Amino acid sequence: MNVESDYRGASPQAIQSHYDIGNEFYALWLDSSLTYSCGLWTDPHGSAAQDTLEAAQDRKHDLLIRESRAVGARRVLDVGSGWGALLRRLVEQHDVEQVVGLTLSQAQADSVAGWADGRYDVRVQNWVEHRPPAPYDAVISIGAFEHFTDMGLLRPQRIAAYREFFLRCRDWLPQGGRLALQTMLKGNNTRMDRQTVRDLLFMIDTIFPESELPWLSEIFEASERLFDVVWVRNDADHYARTCREWNRRMLADRGLAEQMVGPEVVENYERYLNAAADAFEKRHLGLGRLIFERV
Repeated sequence: MNVESDYRGASPQAIQSHYDIGNEFYALWLDSSLTYSCGLWTDPHGSAAQDTLEAAQDRKHDLLIRESRAVGARRVLDVGSGWGALLRRLVEQHDVEQVVGLTLSQAQADSVAGWADGRYDVRVQNWVEHRPPAPYDAVISIGAFEHFTDMGLLRPQRIAAYREFFLRCRDWLPQGGRLALQTMLKGNNTRMDRQTVRDLLFMIDTIFPESELPWLSEIFEASERLFDVVWVRNDADHYARTCREWNRRMLADRGLAEQMVGPEVVENYERYLNAAADAFEKRHLGLGRLIFERV
């Protein structure tokens, strides 16, 4: 892939090391739509009897679709389209005529190709390479922003990299067009014990290589004079519950999971999901949902 020099995020190889370990493995513990991002629960501290993972994911998609004004749109872009859950929701439930999805995972693109029709255009392409022939009515990006910068960059470098994304989105949208963004954040509780530090470093090194989480202030600064922030919310508790539910589902069929990817991978994912849930609960991590409008 000939990625332009201003891209400072995870490489295709780093993305594929995580997302291409096996569609069957992810299908074992994600919801039926294969949504691999934080859900929106009616009560993040509630019981399984009160809500389901499937309903939480649909509710999250519907919120971001409505707030980005994508309902009934002609063309919508999904940056980081995963296994196509948002694309499918846009077309089947919200009457969008055409959806374009960008992913760096060949396995995800192949999975979507197995069921998509002419309304779907999913590309194994980095957003810095994307050159649409016409503007989009809305842009949505869920769980991809975390991969837009690598570890080790200084704050001004990270902001510059994020600003490049906002510049591209601004070019892709008409006046008044909206961008919906969901991303993990660095949390404001920076007092961590040694085990928490080790677990978070493990997540970066082993689970999500070449990736870095933004501070919320970096997102705001990167978008200044390009977009207005319409609303923002931090749903850290919602991601804690999502991670615990994923872990419960995976361990409920641990034997099959180990057959699919091996005991070491399952052990790594168990550690990562437990550590992530704990970090969200203690606000070492945050989960931002933001709506921007082009000015």
